[in-house]
Amino acid sequence: MAALKSLTAAGHGKVAAILPDTTSSTRYVEFDAPDLKKAAAAAGLPSSDMIVQNALGSDSTFVTDAESDITNGATVLLIDPEDSGTGVTVQRYAKAHGVAVIDYDRLTLGAPKGTADYVSFNNVRVGQLIGSGFVSCVQQWKVSKPQVVVMHGAVTDNNATLFAQGYNGVLSPYFSSGKYKLVAKTAGTWTPTDALTEFEGAYTAHHNINSAVIPNDETGAPIISYLQSHGVKPKTFPTTGQDATLTGLQNVLAGYQCGTVYKPIYLESQAAVALAMYLRAGKPAPASLVNATSTDPTNGNTVPSVLETPEWVTPANMNSTIVKDNFVPTSQLCSGKYASDCKAAGIS
Repeated sequence: MAALKSLTAAGHGKVAAILPDTTSSTRYVEFDAPDLKKAAAAAGLPSSDMIVQNALGSDSTFVTDAESDITNGATVLLIDPEDSGTGVTVQRYAKAHGVAVIDYDRLTLGAPKGTADYVSFNNVRVGQLIGSGFVSCVQQWKVSKPQVVVMHGAVTDNNATLFAQGYNGVLSPYFSSGKYKLVAKTAGTWTPTDALTEFEGAYTAHHNINSAVIPNDETGAPIISYLQSHGVKPKTFPTTGQDATLTGLQNVLAGYQCGTVYKPIYLESQAAVALAMYLRAGKPAPASLVNATSTDPTNGNTVPSVLETPEWVTPANMNSTIVKDNFVPTSQLCSGKYASDCKAAGIS
């Protein structure tokens, strides 16, 4: 990051990252926070100039943190609010104080034009990988008449909308042709217990369900446990996920989940810090970094974007992706009953 280090001298002010919570996911504690700090250090940003905070699921805390950071000298904010209303509030405040904003991981909907850039993964592609991974799995596991429940993330999260756009686009021809039957769709949530309740309702009402498109490892985990408690055997009931969590990867190895979408968070964090360094220095970021645009569906605004590439992970490529990147330590991945699954996948 030598080129970014040269921007340190030209820049001024602090970079503050405000993450959403620790109540529903460990991602922000285990990956985003440390990865952002590592990326900032590699770019030459003094530790005193990089602030990483967690709002613990509180919208009011999120706004207060942003206001406090700006008061204390932040000139760039990286924000990942749980809802767009909070994000818009922060973006308006930041703009009024001459502070640049980066939407980190999810796009803030309804924001005034030109108030933020956006760093994430190609989330439509995430959904397409879920859909195509499901199709491949149905074939490999020889599910002759797929009776499918399609699940959705939280309806307030634009990422969930983009994921669904991706997997619905892949699966639509299979449903319309009659090759697959769409038995049920759920309302949508990122809360694992609520996702289980949604699935139980569909499964109870439709005992013919034999597969599920699930957009997240964490919401899929209790569903897989539920299926196991009902005697479902490995490689008979395709399910999907994303985020490459430890539990999700183990479910993939054990044959209860077709695969998971791996999003190398360290790349997202590096991209966010790189963009922040340019904004901090008041210089335009190169097209090699800002490689796309995103459209806000609520107002049609075009948002300059950095979109990283996700990857579908199965036992066949887990060793060359997750293990190679040390995303999850093999000592945890292959512990206990999963040791034999790891051995079968060539993971040691």
